[in-house]
Amino acid sequence: QVQLVESGGGLVQAGGSLRLSCAASGRTFSSYAMGWFRQAPGKEREFVAVISWTGGSTRYADSVTGRFTISRDNAKNMVYLQMNSLKPEDTAVYLCGGYLYSGGYLLSEIRNYNYWGQGTQVTVSS
Repeated sequence: QVQLVESGGGLVQAGGSLRLSCAASGRTFSSYAMGWFRQAPGKEREFVAVISWTGGSTRYADSVTGRFTISRDNAKNMVYLQMNSLKPEDTAVYLCGGYLYSGGYLLSEIRNYNYWGQGTQVTVSS
């Protein structure tokens, strides 16, 4: 079992930065690939970024590539999302999720993720 709690959201002006954190509980955290997703009002949840259990591999959605960076600290059971050059269209609830990772291609589909946090709100004003 893995329980996830996100934090770090807030209100920021366009062009600004935020760092989201996801705290995980569970002794097998390091066995999981961890991802960030987001959901805007009236829209479906969409993939943002994912990181392998070692942190050596990452994938990003095209819309955030070059602006967002995902990282993790397995010693602290933490996953982070550094968000720079924020845009109003980045406004959403951001959620972290995890799935048991056995190597290979990192997955971005929601159906593959077994565990989810409650989310943290990010609002970017123009």
